[in-house]
Amino acid sequence: MPKHLFIINPIAGGEDSAAALRARIIALMGARREPEYLIGRTTHPGHAAELVREHTADGCDWRVYACGGDGTLNEVACAAAGLAHVAVTHCPCGTGNDFIKIFGAGAARFSELSELVDGTVLSLDLIEVDDGTDTVRYALNIASVGFDARVAAEMHRFKRKHARLSAKRHYDLSVVYNLFHGIHRPYEVYIDGVSLPDTRYTLMLAANGRWYGGGYNPVPEARPDDGMLDFLMAGPVSVFGLARMIGRFSKGQYGDLPEIFTYARGRRMEVVCSGPEPVNVDGEIFMAQRVAFSVAPVKLNFVAPRGAGWSAESGQLRVESGKAKAES
Repeated sequence: MPKHLFIINPIAGGEDSAAALRARIIALMGARREPEYLIGRTTHPGHAAELVREHTADGCDWRVYACGGDGTLNEVACAAAGLAHVAVTHCPCGTGNDFIKIFGAGAARFSELSELVDGTVLSLDLIEVDDGTDTVRYALNIASVGFDARVAAEMHRFKRKHARLSAKRHYDLSVVYNLFHGIHRPYEVYIDGVSLPDTRYTLMLAANGRWYGGGYNPVPEARPDDGMLDFLMAGPVSVFGLARMIGRFSKGQYGDLPEIFTYARGRRMEVVCSGPEPVNVDGEIFMAQRVAFSVAPVKLNFVAPRGAGWSAESGQLRVESGKAKAES
């Protein structure tokens, strides 16, 4: 039987929610007579990863529960990447909880702790994010560069500067700011070593999962267990065309705008920027001038409720002459 480590991020759901969750954990594990469990509480960025490394270093089988948002899940997943004796799962307490949306109606079952304790272990891919430094980064869900990453970066800045405003207001301010600082920019983009013909893009995205940004589903056919990544690039658009592009992008309808979107499947995408730019990795932001997203050489053991899963979407697209074309 595995040992159990529950990592609670009190910022994700608030102090009251954290206390209630702790009580639920104690009641469940007591009823099951599970003696080998720990409850950790994060106090600073990176603490969730520290807790995973500290407690799983004994080599015993562990099941780790990321009780927070997508950022907490990412920290836990990065720390457990490639560890055969560690399986992780997500007890959603954040605002987006985007990765588990890939399970459709089954996503709601992740909120039931008993479903996770008795869940099934799946072997999932990860996106390795390489910016040329010694820092090892992974994304379980989606990584991107471009307008969306810049909006996320400015949202963080506005949140620090105007903490009393709502998340929607932070988003609106960030969008307006970035509209005045350029929607599309020059980039070099390579898919599996092949250079794409366009030189200006609005955004470039690598998908292992399907949902991000609290409600965007740009590549609905992505699968996190197929050994491949789904890449989506949006070419230059005007201020007036941005809303139309985002509307299609948010619903995975990129095939409706082949003059804007380029879709491809592969194992590696490299993006070269004209200067340091924000890079989005499962909602976390860092700066880089050159970054590569590739299928990681390690896997992640992920626990899902028994019977929960995803199905392949129909209407997959292929790249033809650098643009997205519907399969016949």
